[in-house]
Amino acid sequence: MALGSLKRGGRLAVIAADAVLANLGFALAYWIRYELQWPWPVASQNKIPYATYLPMEAILTVLLLVAYGMQRVYVPQRGKSWVDESFALLSGTATGVMLMIVLTYFLPDLSYSRGLLPLAAMTMLVLLIASRVAKNVIVRGMRRKGHGIRQVLIVGAGEVGRTVMRTIVARPELGYRLAGFVDDDPHKGRTDLGRIKALGGLNNLPSLIQALDADMVIVTLPWMYQRKILRIVRQCERHHVQVYIVPDLLQITISQVDIETLGEVPMISMREEAISHGWRVVKRIVDVVGALGALILGAPLALLVALLIRLDSKGPIIFRQIRLGEREKPFTCYKFRTMRQNAEAEKAALMEEINGDKRLFKMKDDPRITPLGRLLRKFRIDEYPQFYNVLRGDMSIVGPRPPVPSEVEHYLEWHRHKLDVPAGITGLSQVSGGSDLSFDEWALLDTWYAENWTFLLDLKIMFKTVAVILGGRGAY
Repeated sequence: MALGSLKRGGRLAVIAADAVLANLGFALAYWIRYELQWPWPVASQNKIPYATYLPMEAILTVLLLVAYGMQRVYVPQRGKSWVDESFALLSGTATGVMLMIVLTYFLPDLSYSRGLLPLAAMTMLVLLIASRVAKNVIVRGMRRKGHGIRQVLIVGAGEVGRTVMRTIVARPELGYRLAGFVDDDPHKGRTDLGRIKALGGLNNLPSLIQALDADMVIVTLPWMYQRKILRIVRQCERHHVQVYIVPDLLQITISQVDIETLGEVPMISMREEAISHGWRVVKRIVDVVGALGALILGAPLALLVALLIRLDSKGPIIFRQIRLGEREKPFTCYKFRTMRQNAEAEKAALMEEINGDKRLFKMKDDPRITPLGRLLRKFRIDEYPQFYNVLRGDMSIVGPRPPVPSEVEHYLEWHRHKLDVPAGITGLSQVSGGSDLSFDEWALLDTWYAENWTFLLDLKIMFKTVAVILGGRGAY
């Protein structure tokens, strides 16, 4: 009850703030029109007093709030971006203003200038969108400091469960923290997924809810386990914990389906590719332009690095290695050499020494790396020759890390989903922790990227990559 009242109070506060901003936007539009006289001059005899507009302003405010409500602006949804909210506000503002324009035609005795309404729509929209941007910045800042984070327990570690986990890992702005997962499968329930803890079987759930102070339980079990699901729901209700059930319809996500109709009959069709043909063309154009620009502008730095490598240690300047790209297609990957000669021959011994993960070998203080190589890796300069791979079409600028064939031999089936899209120089896993992540965390992020690719996501990763490189984080 208290939580419901808090949510209602928060919603009313947002509605009240929008009402204030709408009125402020209207007043700003009046000032621009009659005081600044933009976009064209207003004769003094045609100037309408602001008080005359107050009834219109009041009616328009009500219409806007109703239109925003119809656009579900006031429905709480964690992780809703300011872009999504802006589109809803744009649609609601257009609806409200159009209704106001129509309404003024039925009230001819009112001395209103309808030309003020489009200007008011723009000023109100600017203020409302700015408020959403500010809110998102504040909320993300608070969540980075640990405020407003919800502890989540996952029930079920199958494909659906892993889909939920990789979404939470890939989108920290949603404000969820994975406390761990339970599963009755003896192997799944006892095998951690990187830093995501396996907490045993379903019978442990009631004690785990209390011990971990869980706020939320997400059930991802197949529908055939209806009795178990109902039992879990009742357990969560007894412990006053919010519970959600994720349907496992064909174990697919919304991004993987198209909804069509056959007459009046709705149908779901599977998309054959994660990235459609049209968007592949766009992605390829960006790759070619970006790679050419990087190779031309970075040529002086590349020549300097090549000279330093030659002076630093014996061996070739460029390191060549067979990697697997999209659909496990092999290609020769190029990097600046950062290790001493015959480093690959020493890998097996080091793997045994540290009991490393055969799916992704990483060693923080790898003795094979040269002093110069450590510096090149820290700022990702060693990957510069991969722009040549991008130009050739072997890779993309953004995508999952291309693995070596020996790593893929140890992949589980779900790990291979990240190979459904072009490999990249940078990617979601690289900007979310890079070498500090375990292989399973890396795979969760790369798989989420492959399943939820958008051009906007690629741009976001590119901008984040610049920040990561400048900070020298997550690479060794």
